[in-house]
Amino acid sequence: MEMKAPITITESAAQRVRAMLDKRGKPSAGIRIGVRSKGCSGMQYTLEYADEKSPFDEVVEQGGITVLIDPKAAMFIFGTEMDWVEEKMQSGFVFRNPNEKGRCGCGESFHV
Repeated sequence: MEMKAPITITESAAQRVRAMLDKRGKPSAGIRIGVRSKGCSGMQYTLEYADEKSPFDEVVEQGGITVLIDPKAAMFIFGTEMDWVEEKMQSGFVFRNPNEKGRCGCGESFHV
């Protein structure tokens, strides 16, 4: 039985991550997604280049990219969709998380 990936990545997000990794100028294991305590609602998503895979990272390979999920974040983001959205006034990664119970007014932080 195949397990469901903890996070899904849209094609738009995968294209953006591939472009970021190509421009980085050094080899990468992928990108690492985490959460940290911050903001009005308590938690904020983090994205960083991953130079290597940590032993307890959850690994998701989708759309030609490798996403490493920090083990401390896995329980907070299970079922999340990561997307890249470009609008007139802003562009960025968007996380659609079914576990969120609320977001702050500015949309930068969330709580579960």
